[in-house]
Amino acid sequence: MKRSFNETAGVRHPLIMAPMFLVSNAAMLEAGMKAGVLAAFPTLNYRNEGELEAVLQRLNSFRAQHPGGSYAVNLITQQSNPLYKKHLALCVAARVPVYITSLGSPKEVIEAARSYCAMVLCDVTNLTHARKAASLGCDGFIAVGQGAGGHAGPHPLQILVPALRKEFPGKFVIAAGGIADGRGILSTEVLGADAVSVGTRFIASTEAGVNDAYKQAVVNAGMDDIVMTTKLSGTPCTIIDTPEAKRMGYEQNWFERFMSNNPRTKKWFKMLVHVRGMKRLEQSVLPNNYKRLWCAGKSAELIDDILPCEVIIERMIEEYRTAKTELCNS
Repeated sequence: MKRSFNETAGVRHPLIMAPMFLVSNAAMLEAGMKAGVLAAFPTLNYRNEGELEAVLQRLNSFRAQHPGGSYAVNLITQQSNPLYKKHLALCVAARVPVYITSLGSPKEVIEAARSYCAMVLCDVTNLTHARKAASLGCDGFIAVGQGAGGHAGPHPLQILVPALRKEFPGKFVIAAGGIADGRGILSTEVLGADAVSVGTRFIASTEAGVNDAYKQAVVNAGMDDIVMTTKLSGTPCTIIDTPEAKRMGYEQNWFERFMSNNPRTKKWFKMLVHVRGMKRLEQSVLPNNYKRLWCAGKSAELIDDILPCEVIIERMIEEYRTAKTELCNS
């Protein structure tokens, strides 16, 4: 029989603190682990020499002292990430317990993780991607649906999660997109999800490594303030519709699309777009910066305050339990 997600991931609660570029940091991760969830971060948040090794050592030490919580790294596996192979080797050396792969083939990550029985979850937005990941031996999927922050998918979770559960009964299915409270967790459980991945809610946390204007923008934003753009990374990405976003635009022009699809240029052009987008986002999260390009999901509609990560998690778990009791008694 398939082990439960909690048992396999080594956590108390079926909740992943989603990896967020420039937002996730060690303080958030430790708070999440202490609260009993799987706290994830993108390795690209640590791009300078020695940074990733140091944070992995810190997290391994903290995890050993706080059983019941764990951490995961998110690796961008496509060729646009020049640090991918180096970061993978560092993660394997540190025996990272869980990997989340995005935007490329997870083959190398799965092979490396198998050398010491680590868990591998793959971001998928459709069944085609899921079939490829499953054929390579992943443990499960992050079902990225409509409303997710960052690289959102085109399909609602009400369809994507049951479809994945039906076709891959032996794999974990983690619902991601539009979840910010306990009722959202319960709704995905009804659909057949093993756990949820929550990102945007944790941008509005005291530990998040971004400026206060970004956090407040998440609190103030409604669902209609979240728009999709391909200008930042070449892949559809959800952002808050700020004046800077309007000036940047939402669609690549014909030349950018041509360069992205031409076999001779697409590798290098996508890398250029990705690096340029990273720099734009990095500038936007600094204190007192006027350039405001901020990733967020539709769940911003449900976020009304900025709280410590542990309090956010405790509230979500309590809301989930209350909602489940109400449903059973109705």
